[in-house]
Amino acid sequence: QVQLVESGGGLVQAGGSLRLSCAASGRTFSNYPMGWFRQAPGKEREFVTSILWSGASTYYADSVKGRFTISRDNDKNTVYLQMNSLKPEDTAVYYCAASTAYGTRPSEYTRPSKYTYWGQGTQVTVSS
Repeated sequence: QVQLVESGGGLVQAGGSLRLSCAASGRTFSNYPMGWFRQAPGKEREFVTSILWSGASTYYADSVKGRFTISRDNDKNTVYLQMNSLKPEDTAVYYCAASTAYGTRPSEYTRPSKYTYWGQGTQVTVSS
């Protein structure tokens, strides 16, 4: 079992920045590809970004490319999402997730069904 706890959400003005953290406990964190998803009211859960175990390979949704950065610190069992130049359309609950599925490219981890463990989510609200 892996437990994931997100933090760092909040209210920010458009153009601002936030850094989300996802702390993992349980089984060996460094073995798992990780991802961030988000879900706005009335919408389906949406892929944001993914990262492989080493942290060297990342993949982003087009909507956040160039603005968001995913990283991980395997020594701290934590994955981060740095969000810059935030827009009102980034408003959502953000979830981190861990996958037990084998893969070689972070682009393979864009579907929620690829992930086994999920955090409880953290709210991000961007005001215009």
